[in-house]
Amino acid sequence: MTTPNTEPNTRPASGLRIEGAVALVTGANRGLGRHFARRLLERGAARVYATARRPEAIDLPGVVPLRLDVTNDDEVRAAAAAAGDVTLLVNNAGVSHSTNVVTDDLAAVRAEMETNFWGTLAVVRAFAPVLSANGGGAILNVLSAQSWHAYPGTNGYHASKAAQWALTNGVRLELAEQGTLVTGLHLGAVDTDFSAGYDGPKGDPGVAVRAGLDGIEAGEVEVLADPWSAHVKQALADHPTRLSDEIRAGIV
Repeated sequence: MTTPNTEPNTRPASGLRIEGAVALVTGANRGLGRHFARRLLERGAARVYATARRPEAIDLPGVVPLRLDVTNDDEVRAAAAAAGDVTLLVNNAGVSHSTNVVTDDLAAVRAEMETNFWGTLAVVRAFAPVLSANGGGAILNVLSAQSWHAYPGTNGYHASKAAQWALTNGVRLELAEQGTLVTGLHLGAVDTDFSAGYDGPKGDPGVAVRAGLDGIEAGEVEVLADPWSAHVKQALADHPTRLSDEIRAGIV
């Protein structure tokens, strides 16, 4: 007797063509999210839902504005009901309150986790049935090189992005059976208002957005948008203190 195969189908889904796709971008009123929404329109997406806590702040012609605070369950459900034709979900919304985890305000640390981890999960759970009904589609989670490394003054953000990375990997396995591609986009600092307080080198946000969308079309499950992210990923195989020493040497 042959033993049934009870292992889940974990093979990556095929890529999703951006042209003709129906996309929803969280946190699309500014920064990287606005770049995503604009580039999706330029690449021929049939419809782009641009979401924000204050949709009146969305000033990009051609998008469909939607109210969405990813930490508000009612708004998450309402967005999924209003955008039932979505085939590509871009989880871009995120916050950083410049916190250390031991000494800084615990409420601020919790707020980072609430948006970056719990908010992303809430949106994924709401839109997974939508994507399934529309043929599988794809999810792009905007992560960070800080998913993999700490940095003095932003360790609350680091913890939340590490959790979001783990979430992305788990969601990928769970949604494989319905044919949903789940891609994690890792990037270092880019030149948007999100990183306005960071004095180090910053990349071009357009390059990061293009890398993420190219990855979706190619069926990639992980995209490293810049040399720093690639360096950090490779360093994970080294002694744990090597990268932290390198980072500290650059900031002390």
